[in-house]
Formats: sequence, structure tokens, C-alpha cells
Amino acid sequence: MLEKTLSIIKPDGVSRNLVGSVITRVEAAGLKILAMKMIHMTQEQAKGFYKVHEGKPFYESVTGFMSSGACVVMVLQGEDGIQRYRTLMGATDHKKADPGTIRHDFATDIEKNVVHGSDSPANAEYEINYFFNALEMVNE
Repeated sequence: MLEKTLSIIKPDGVSRNLVGSVITRVEAAGLKILAMKMIHMTQEQAKGFYKVHEGKPFYESVTGFMSSGACVVMVLQGEDGIQRYRTLMGATDHKKADPGTIRHDFATDIEKNVVHGSDSPANAEYEINYFFNALEMVNE
């Protein structure tokens, strides 16, 4: 089934000039980029994006980190797009990620793990709509 998912190249990935490397891997995995832009979230915007995690121990840390620098947000599409991108990203903890995954190859710690991806169709819809409107996406 063709699915859309949100991808974020996090501030650590942008600051370390990994944007091109991530995009190359996305395209090599057969995922199509339908939309892409660079943003710099405020802490309030990051809190809105991560509101499902409000109250969890890492909430303040992750929203602080995500608002610390520029991010590249993308809408990706492909067959089983959500799971395909999650497999490409690797485990959240880069030490547990499979070799060849983005996080295994580039992450420096569990928070600075270079990329974010939606984990379900419902979250993908929410996350995509958080950053993009219909005019910003190619519909193919």
C-alpha cells in the first residue's frame, strides 16, 4: 500500500551537513519526496509537534533540542512508506540500530539521532499536516 510519512532531519543532522547523505539514502530506498523545506522551530512549535509526549521525562529535552537549530522536514511516499522509512532510520538508540541504517551510521546519542519518522498512519497524517499544507505537496 502506498503510504506517506513525515521525515525530519534533526538539528544535529543539519549542522553536521548530513542532509544530502540522508536524502541520497531516502531516494535509494525507493521513497519519493513529495515536499521538503528547511525550518527552525521555536520551542513552542516543538512542544506542539511533540504534544503526545507531554509529561514524559524527555519532553523538555527533546523540544529544547528540536528548537536548537534548523531542521529539514520532508513528506515521503512509497509502498509501505512508514515501515520502509523506519527500517532505513534504524532503532532510536543508535547503539541498537542495524549497520547501514541512518542512525547507526550517523547518530551520536539517543536524542541526537539525526532523523525522525512517523510511527503510524494516524501520526503521519498529524505530523505532515503540522508542517505542510496541500499547496506545498506534490500529489503523485
